[in-house]
Amino acid sequence: MFSAIARVFRTPDLRRKIAFTLGIIAIYRLGAHVPTPFVDFPNVQQCLNQSGGTEGLLSLVNLFSGGALLQLSIFALGVMPYITATIIVQLLRVVIPHFETLYKEGQAGQAKLTQYTRYLTIALALLQSTTLVTVARSGQLFGSAGVPECQQLLTNDIWWAQLLMIITMTAGTGLVMWFAELVTERGVGNGMSILIFTSIAATFPGAMLSILNARGVEVFLLVLAVSIVIVALVVFVEQSQRRIPVQYAKRMVGRRTYGGTNTYIPIKVNMAGVVPVIFASSLLYIPALIAQFNQPQPGQEPSPWVTWISQYLTRGDHPLYMLIYFLLIIGFAYFYVAITFNPVDVADNMKKYGGFIPGIRAGRPTAEYLDYVLTRITLPGSIYLGLIALLPLVALATVGANQNFPFGGASILIIVGVGLETVKQIDAQLQQRHYEGLLR
Repeated sequence: MFSAIARVFRTPDLRRKIAFTLGIIAIYRLGAHVPTPFVDFPNVQQCLNQSGGTEGLLSLVNLFSGGALLQLSIFALGVMPYITATIIVQLLRVVIPHFETLYKEGQAGQAKLTQYTRYLTIALALLQSTTLVTVARSGQLFGSAGVPECQQLLTNDIWWAQLLMIITMTAGTGLVMWFAELVTERGVGNGMSILIFTSIAATFPGAMLSILNARGVEVFLLVLAVSIVIVALVVFVEQSQRRIPVQYAKRMVGRRTYGGTNTYIPIKVNMAGVVPVIFASSLLYIPALIAQFNQPQPGQEPSPWVTWISQYLTRGDHPLYMLIYFLLIIGFAYFYVAITFNPVDVADNMKKYGGFIPGIRAGRPTAEYLDYVLTRITLPGSIYLGLIALLPLVALATVGANQNFPFGGASILIIVGVGLETVKQIDAQLQQRHYEGLLR
């Protein structure tokens, strides 16, 4: 293993790519701690220490920004606008035929869709930065209405100061997007995935230290042991796939013979990835957001529906919250898989090139068979997603961790997925140069 790592750094081209990637990561993490103009940084730090973070959708965004959101830094929004824009453009392929046409046009169409994603990212960053500045100005960012420091997060709340903050955060999002594209072109791995990986990994030491301080060494070691088992199980499931055999008949084109090969269609157990978790978290935050903007005046009783939402749909350790969260993840997993994998298109492409599944007729029977397999393999995949997503909530209720518990939910899925993909890319580049990869 050590000799394989040494081979990586002895290869000049690969060494330059890794150094470039590490340099971009260092700049990205530095920007996560540079405060936006007119932010009272000492008050923000004091509120962070007193509240221990926040919950709901802001917790997810703060996780993906590496803690930059609650610090109101220039990279406060992180990669979340780009992730949201990418998912929206992907979903719009079902609604807008032009997007589906661009998707099928190859590299030129993909470049056009990427351009649309960039424009949408800037628009979402503008919207989200406006919302963030408004919430910070109102003193509700940390939900600590009784703490005076959390009511004075801005040193100047005049309109032009707020406008400058919004422009700075939006520009920071554009810069992060550019960093990601640079890593993809000149570095190792997918740039956006690497930055997400960096943001989540940056929260690991603080999360584990809080468990150690709150529950002692015994609980800390127990959590560490369970976490190793969880990582191993996630790696196993993420690598699991159902391989549907496909045969291609021989055909003559001129004097050449094509086809006659055997291959397979890999259908992963977790085809939806982390998207259903993000969807479910976002949807569950909507009731809490509505209730937050309907808080009563001092001295008045809150409305019954506001009390019910605050009691059952705000705290993640309530059984009703967990049940709704689990069911939403299963529903969104089926929804997203149905959008991203079209059995009819796959069956048509196989028929066009003379491919068929042994024992299944080409055309409509093949599409029905693929849909049958996909529906049944998505069930264990969605249940697995739901259980992994519930781990931070279980940790919240048992060991006193927060909802950013690193070994569960979106955190572990992204960490494992990005780690596996990056190692595969390094391995492929080593094999091109030395005819052997990281592991023999």
